Amino acid sequence: MSRPRLIALHLPQFHPIPENDAAWGAGFTEWVHVAAARRLYPGHDQPRIPADLGFYDLRLPEARAAQARLAEEHGIEAFCYWHYWFAGRRVLEGPVSELTRSGDPDFPFCLGWANATWTGIWYGAPDRILIEQTYPGEDDHRAHFESVLPMLRDPRYLTVEGRPFFAIFQPLEIPDVGAFCALWRELALAAGLPGLHLVGFGSGNFDPLAHGFDARVRHGPELPRPRGGEFGQRRWWHRALGIPAVFSYRRFVERSLQERTHPHEYPVAVPNWDNTPRAGRRGSVLHGSTPELFRRNLRRAIERVADRPTERRIVVLKSWNEWAEGNTLEPDRRFGRANLEVVREEVERASR
Repeated sequence: MSRPRLIALHLPQFHPIPENDAAWGAGFTEWVHVAAARRLYPGHDQPRIPADLGFYDLRLPEARAAQARLAEEHGIEAFCYWHYWFAGRRVLEGPVSELTRSGDPDFPFCLGWANATWTGIWYGAPDRILIEQTYPGEDDHRAHFESVLPMLRDPRYLTVEGRPFFAIFQPLEIPDVGAFCALWRELALAAGLPGLHLVGFGSGNFDPLAHGFDARVRHGPELPRPRGGEFGQRRWWHRALGIPAVFSYRRFVERSLQERTHPHEYPVAVPNWDNTPRAGRRGSVLHGSTPELFRRNLRRAIERVADRPTERRIVVLKSWNEWAEGNTLEPDRRFGRANLEVVREEVERASR
């Protein structure tokens, strides 16, 4: 078999920026929520504390290099950095801009446009808009493309069949998204690139080809509906007692084993989920995640792409470092590197 291509989603919000300082106080990063997390029900695995990499600052080249080294050692091909563009305004761009400028670390990467309005919804202020996502039109789309072109040209930039991989989180929020995709493909060719490999996040009836994309990735995790049993009544408890909505990770994995994959979909493997550090009692939890259960989820995702052309044997890992969503592969104090070891072992197994 050919080696699967594992791409890990990467959050760059582990360094202070003026926008977050203004909204949440000086020095704010995601670590503020992670450090303040508390148990909200019996058996709740919080707080989760980082292990090997510690509470890093992504302004430091040593931190970026350590992440890349750890990912590469465990079979991950690339990071997909979340990228933020608000009608000409780039936010959280520092780490990616610096790795592009410096050439370090020597590890593949790509971009995913997180095109969502920043609100205070998870912090009890749903009507508070911090930065609004708007789409002024073609001139803005052209300016956006020019802003990412230096990264698309970087020799480390991830490609599929020679074309740079670029993902969009909410593709159908872009007015006339098909025209947007056509314009960016045209701009890529004019810039001397062989084209683009455009991927839209979506599930259900979202047909990527019909909207100008090459493939889709599911939003995840799509939480299973409680049906009784140990955690089946937690939705009722959530309403009545004010605790998070708690779901079984085991049941999530079992359901994932039965799902069919869209022919133009890159499957997602999810090691864990608990966004209560960010959302508190409004959050949701996949309870009972373990490395061995994650192995089943990842193995099935890899099997789903095994018969595809080599360049398209892509599996998306959600996520590398979403610590405030309890959605990480980076080592923590409970399991250490166990989830990463699962990744390495399953990549090696599939490559034999």
